[in-house]
Amino acid sequence: MAKKRLIPKLQLLPSKLIPGSMSLVTTQNFKNSIEVGDPVSQAKIYEAQAVDELVFVDLSYSRGVGSKEAIVNVIRKAAEEIFLPITIGGGVRLLQDFSLLLNNGADKVSINSAALEDPKLISDAARQFGSQCVVVSIDYKKDENGSFRVYSEGGSKKSNLTPLDWALKAQNLGAGELLVTCIDHDGTKQGLELEMTERICQSISVPVIISGGCGRAIHFTDGFRQTKAEAIAAGTFFCFQDQSPMQTRSHIKNAGIPIRIHT
Repeated sequence: MAKKRLIPKLQLLPSKLIPGSMSLVTTQNFKNSIEVGDPVSQAKIYEAQAVDELVFVDLSYSRGVGSKEAIVNVIRKAAEEIFLPITIGGGVRLLQDFSLLLNNGADKVSINSAALEDPKLISDAARQFGSQCVVVSIDYKKDENGSFRVYSEGGSKKSNLTPLDWALKAQNLGAGELLVTCIDHDGTKQGLELEMTERICQSISVPVIISGGCGRAIHFTDGFRQTKAEAIAAGTFFCFQDQSPMQTRSHIKNAGIPIRIHT
């Protein structure tokens, strides 16, 4: 049986404390960002704590302040100092963006808003770089009618797609992996949204990473038990909890869930 993965999600915005640099931040419901510190330093700590991969998400484009140079500097430095698979997303709109990030240290590239605007980007990227490099990020929440809908542009733009419909389409277009995040649960520490994620994981054959809402170790075990997710990603939990990824991994293992313990 394949081992489950534990993945810290490092969200980035331009630093208010150190102009010209990117800072690790946490969010709640994709808003109310709190600056935490240097993302590469934190990533090195995660590596020492035996995480499986890292996901960097550049939030600056949804705030209108994106800079390719800034995120490339982060990913290049991370790749030089960290020996883990790295996924990078945020502001990726062209095949040239894939090339830029992959050539500077990323192993996989995550796309969201641009894929919704032009789904052909998924198939074109999969054809040129391989499906294993293409991660489609699906951000969703309940709309005013109580129905789950996919949102883009940092959770501000609603689409008519349900998360399941978009997941199936992304898979069929060549996505090698999906990163699924419930905006309503993001940063709340109240647990993962499991209703929709379970439906997606049951219907999809490519690996699914679920995220948004982990506040206790049991939220990870619940996520793995109730869905077929290959991995769980968390940001706020690892930034602010006393519990390290290694301790969380032990809880998951003790719950009878297959997960790697040692590097």
